[in-house]
Amino acid sequence: MLPRALTGVEGLDHVLRGGLPAHRLYLVEGDPGVGKTTLALQFLLTGVARGERALYITLSETQDEVRAIADAHGWNIDGLAMFELSSLEQRLHIDAENTIFRPSDVELTETTQALLQRVEEVAPERVVLDSLSELRLLAQNALRYRREVLNFKTYFSTKRCTVLLLDDRTADPNDQQLQSLAHGVISLHQLAPEYGGDRRRLRVTKLRGAAFRSGYHDMTIETGGVRVFPRLVAAESHTPFVRTPLLSGIDQLDRLLGGGLDRGTSMLIMGNAGTGKSSIVAQYAAAAAERGERAAILAFDELRATAIMRSDAMGMNMSEHVAAGRVIIQQIDPAEMSPGELAHLAMRLVDRHKVSFVAIDTLNGYLQSMPAERHLYLQLHELLSYFGQQGVTTMIVMAQVGTIGPVQSPVEVSYIADNVMLLRYFEAEGRIRKAISVVKKRTGFHENTIRELSLDSTGIHIGEPLTAFRGVLTGLPTYFGESSELSES
Repeated sequence: MLPRALTGVEGLDHVLRGGLPAHRLYLVEGDPGVGKTTLALQFLLTGVARGERALYITLSETQDEVRAIADAHGWNIDGLAMFELSSLEQRLHIDAENTIFRPSDVELTETTQALLQRVEEVAPERVVLDSLSELRLLAQNALRYRREVLNFKTYFSTKRCTVLLLDDRTADPNDQQLQSLAHGVISLHQLAPEYGGDRRRLRVTKLRGAAFRSGYHDMTIETGGVRVFPRLVAAESHTPFVRTPLLSGIDQLDRLLGGGLDRGTSMLIMGNAGTGKSSIVAQYAAAAAERGERAAILAFDELRATAIMRSDAMGMNMSEHVAAGRVIIQQIDPAEMSPGELAHLAMRLVDRHKVSFVAIDTLNGYLQSMPAERHLYLQLHELLSYFGQQGVTTMIVMAQVGTIGPVQSPVEVSYIADNVMLLRYFEAEGRIRKAISVVKKRTGFHENTIRELSLDSTGIHIGEPLTAFRGVLTGLPTYFGESSELSES
């Protein structure tokens, strides 16, 4: 079995299941600006840090340009050997004027000889050739170009070094010559959404004789290099846990849910804007903190400071829990964060911070981070499955469209959640009131009553069943009881 060459790119070695099989030639392809050079430098500098000799062959950029890229990431490339094509250009043009051969023939031969001579001098264990577009231009025809790449592959196979060939795909996109010759292929892609920052993703399309994680994986370029967020596969992660009830700290709310939420399940809270969905989420997070557990809220729509202030105003001591690290409120900008990065953040909360309760507030904001609505169901299902197998209780908030009267949901995801809670407005005696009900609980029984919900400075209150109303869930209720049956809040 071949040893593995670590790439040094966070997440990529996980996708490659331990790195690239060493002493082979690989193709890294992608449009200009997608991150090929940055990834290649990380690969080489990882080798240097491990005591390996590394050579960077730059045919399209100057050493100063490469050094500027390294400086932008805070890297020191003094230990990296380099070969620059521009240093040969003047001599090649002079020699070409004194020969009967075509200039392209002379330039390609001279370039190849100088390149291989530099390889012999350095005797590297890692090599990057950036980029193949220059060789393609010098070769001038597909047959000669293929032969040159094949010669490189044969030559480097005798030198026991791992080689990355970078290609900017400026040739015919249907030309698969490089893909067929390379031992493995890593494709980088850049997408430009209608709003927000560019999205980048990576895909390993080929890796001979080795397993890898297939499909697209989101990636970013940050100060410090490329980061890859491996696609979440929930089936690969499972932690044994005891399925005990998760209590909210409010007896009436726990009774609605048949004794509380079961640990490791998910609950969808649906309702109009302002009905108290986020307050219920905050109550569960605060209750977890009071038990000595950790909770996390991924806030898409509400400012972090606003969420803390609102919870404190209801007597939940949220600022105290946040300061102590018992509750983590992470503000999310869906225009800047990809789904893969969001999943990575959620996994880190579970793995590193050991949270037992996670809330997504709201699903409407989460939907905006999806490249297409059809991906929402798959991503959300995988994320909820992962949380469930880790024993983490998940709460998802979805704001429905409409305020008074019939409402609509932006997406239908109630079948994904284990539990579903509905919040509604209703009117009585000239006042706007709120109603709460549980309509689904997969793991047991629950109350089928509709109760009045009220919020004040002392917290959340659940009233008696609204037996004197009909049509509360439709948004068009009819009242036929006595006023004494309504709460005074």
